[in-house]
Amino acid sequence: MLQQIIPESNYLMRMADGTIKQVNPFTGTEVWTVPGRGNRPLGVKPPNPAPLGPKQLDTYCAFCARNYLDTPPEKARLIKTGDKFVTLRHLPVDALLDTVAEFRRIPNLFEIVSFDYWRKNFGYRLPDAIEAHKRSYLASEGGRQHVLRMSEQRLKAAGFDESAWDRMSLDERLQFANAFFGGGHELIVARRHFVDGATHDDQLASSGTLTPEEHYQYLRFTIDAMRDIYVNNRYVRYVAVFQNWLKPAGASFDHLHKQLVAIDERGVQNELELQRVRANPNLYNEAAVNFAAYRNLVVAENDHAIAYAGFGHRFPTLEIFSKSERSQPWNHSAEELRGVSDLVHACHAASGSDIPCNEEWYYKPPDVDVSMPWRVLIKWRVSTPAGFEGGTKIYVNTIDPETLRDRVVPRLFQLKNEGRIAPMKIAFECACVPNCLRYNPAVRQQESSHPEFPPLSGGPSQTE
Repeated sequence: MLQQIIPESNYLMRMADGTIKQVNPFTGTEVWTVPGRGNRPLGVKPPNPAPLGPKQLDTYCAFCARNYLDTPPEKARLIKTGDKFVTLRHLPVDALLDTVAEFRRIPNLFEIVSFDYWRKNFGYRLPDAIEAHKRSYLASEGGRQHVLRMSEQRLKAAGFDESAWDRMSLDERLQFANAFFGGGHELIVARRHFVDGATHDDQLASSGTLTPEEHYQYLRFTIDAMRDIYVNNRYVRYVAVFQNWLKPAGASFDHLHKQLVAIDERGVQNELELQRVRANPNLYNEAAVNFAAYRNLVVAENDHAIAYAGFGHRFPTLEIFSKSERSQPWNHSAEELRGVSDLVHACHAASGSDIPCNEEWYYKPPDVDVSMPWRVLIKWRVSTPAGFEGGTKIYVNTIDPETLRDRVVPRLFQLKNEGRIAPMKIAFECACVPNCLRYNPAVRQQESSHPEFPPLSGGPSQTE
């Protein structure tokens, strides 16, 4: 059944007492911001940072650069040679220490959707190329011991005792290897745990501390993994991509990484949006970027993307939309990917490393028949939903969109002036042209058929 169309007047309303009510135009989520509840610290910096020894910089957690064997066998890594980034795939265990990985693509030891899920429900089998790599990896003594150690760790975490492991034959122990080589839950792990030259354990390396080029490579490498998952498992209907930064946002390690999870459904969020988008194909322009521009919520823009302070979210949210005609990240051009990456990076840098946040990607599932733009949401996890939210389904967001904009924009100008983010237009500099998202074929057709405006009488022409 088609969900009721949400009127634009409900998106963002300010009451006489200062309470701000918001409704998400895509999900119908209702959010209030009550005066006085936002005056609280946002970050989670420890009060007494501990000093770091030189060896701790790259051995602090299982994701660190000198602990490659503490995670399952990697599927690919991105290395830097001179000024270029090169992808290496399917390295044998004895080659892992020959290069330094700027980013690694590894299986999640504890899958949300397991390999057995695909095998038992769909009859999924490893593709020939992945099966060949698995056999090659296990053929070496070092590779086999690595896989066995990871399998044992996984079973113990699942509640199996040591005696159960001891009773297993070698073949039984190695049966878990398929999940490491062909599973659909992967991590993209950055090299740094701490910023270069860190002296204390509160100096974490986040998305915002990367350079614009590093962030672009991080994003591109993630998209390569996403496409690879679709290619290798035809039963996957959607790959969820997200990043949990800091433990209050759900991170197991305070080490920068993204997650990719393959599922056999489109997901509730996509199903809700599809109903609304089929009713109004231009919804993402009208109910997102156009409305944000009319309410002065746009915080940054470049030729290929636009970012604004979002409305109708449970947490303060920055939304970054791709302007591309293409609905899926892997079909974007390099320039389009860089445009999105630059704005996502800038929003993370403006947020700061001490604010817990979730980065969530939304894009058109491969089997959907309507166009949907790729967008990235950065949600600040600075409050905890409690009894009021559970009983009413009205969520209290302590920072309203205008306040979020006013926190972020000065920081963006500062970062831009310091050369720490890519060139972009910020706030009042942005053009905010209506219908700037070009995913909708009808909008593109209108653009191509619209006549040029003649020069104004008595004024300069548009070409001057």
